[in-house]
Amino acid sequence: MSNKGTIEEILFYSEALDEHIPLIIHLPAFFTPLQKHLLVIAQDGKDYFRFGKAASLLDRLDEEEAIDRTIFVGIPYKDVTDRRAKYYPNAVQNEAYTRFLAHELTSYLDEKYPTYQMGRGRILIGDSLGGTISLMTALSYPHTFGKVIMQSPFVNEAVMEKVRAFQEPHLLELYHIIGTEETAVKTTSGKIQDFIKPNRELHALLSEKGFPYYYEEFQGGHIWRYWQANLPHALSYMLELS
Repeated sequence: MSNKGTIEEILFYSEALDEHIPLIIHLPAFFTPLQKHLLVIAQDGKDYFRFGKAASLLDRLDEEEAIDRTIFVGIPYKDVTDRRAKYYPNAVQNEAYTRFLAHELTSYLDEKYPTYQMGRGRILIGDSLGGTISLMTALSYPHTFGKVIMQSPFVNEAVMEKVRAFQEPHLLELYHIIGTEETAVKTTSGKIQDFIKPNRELHALLSEKGFPYYYEEFQGGHIWRYWQANLPHALSYMLELS
């Protein structure tokens, strides 16, 4: 790799959450404030850099001109308890985390970096519960976030009901994958749950509602090995040059 992007680490105070949130920000190799950039916001942000190898992947896709100019922002979680409190539908910090994403973080990033400042210029991404909170946030704020990448999202009735109630599917472009072996996934609650059946039900509903939508079932389970393998396609598909 001849040209590497740069990593910035920032501690951002959220009033909605009343805590400092660390941000890991990847800027492309030839970053310039004179050109606008797409904005990707990743839940499980540290995992996307560590296990998804997001930085080197973005450098490669950028060098190959496979994606538009992109700023990638990873939001790490403290531990599994913190993650569940923020990501799980209707959990104790779920609403506050959604407001942090939609109101505080986007405003901060739009002021700090040259972004498009429009829905289709902002992409939420996440694996498992990270995919769930990404979808739920975009459904609540479709004019703020116009694209969502969900890798093996957790799906329950709260998710299905939110999708059923959504009236403007043309506003959101969705990318959704699930593994055919995700039949007995150990969740952060300690329960073993089938992910493939509810994801297929979500797929049917999203298709019926008419969302602009990519769906794929991969041969594999609920682990980073498969999400990492999918990431080049997910990013190149959703961040294509305009």
